[in-house]
Amino acid sequence: MRTKTQIRRWVLFAVLCAAFVVAYLPIFTIVANSFRSEAEILAKGFLDSVYTLDTYKKLLSNSEFVGYLKNSLLVSMASALANICISTFAGYAISRFKNRLVKGYSSLLLLLQMFPLILCAVPLFIVFRSVNLMNSYTSIIILYTATSLPFTTWMFRGYFDEIPQEIEQAAWIDGCGRFKSFLKVVLPLSGPGMASVSIYCFLQGWNEFFLANIFLMDNAKRTLPVGISMFINQYSRDYGRLSCAAVLAMIPTFIFFLVGQKYIVGGAISGSVKG
Repeated sequence: MRTKTQIRRWVLFAVLCAAFVVAYLPIFTIVANSFRSEAEILAKGFLDSVYTLDTYKKLLSNSEFVGYLKNSLLVSMASALANICISTFAGYAISRFKNRLVKGYSSLLLLLQMFPLILCAVPLFIVFRSVNLMNSYTSIIILYTATSLPFTTWMFRGYFDEIPQEIEQAAWIDGCGRFKSFLKVVLPLSGPGMASVSIYCFLQGWNEFFLANIFLMDNAKRTLPVGISMFINQYSRDYGRLSCAAVLAMIPTFIFFLVGQKYIVGGAISGSVKG
């Protein structure tokens, strides 16, 4: 019996290793190709190549990649901040106030979440052109904030539902109003939820391609996904710079996860109320 159990464990371990290799092989390939020249990517294998940083140097010095990176950071962080400022109040209202108006608003959010964004492209183009917001970061920030609001509002509602109302009531007894108790009691306890929403909104803006490609027509204002696509031409593919750009585009996301991980994992609310 023990031998059969060990065999099953080794088989399971081998299957998991194979699944790991299959799942992460594209990432390993991109990282390896980013250190190889264009000629070696097309003609040589991984073991026969010479790995250098020349492609990274060319990408950072002879292209507009740094500008694309700054544009994506600006748009993603601004939309995440605006989304948090709005969705915190909306999520708190849905969580604490129970009436027909609030229920209808929450149902409307679910309907908006299911609405395909591509159907709004032409009307949005006409509206933003009429108010002179085409080719502007403001238009993209507004769109990213609006498209993420339904989901982030429901996320905050779930976190606020887990915060016992007895904590707020205790603050009211001490002289705090509802707004003051919300700022000083509820928001500090919803730190993990705020970190989750921040990561979600940041990634939405960081990876979005469709809206940025339509509303940002100036090459100097393009975001990173649109800028990376510029390395692909009709008759050629710059695989070296594509791989370098893809690797560098993953770094801010990786750092963002490392910084926000402790807030996501932590149970800030547990033990707050003693029954």
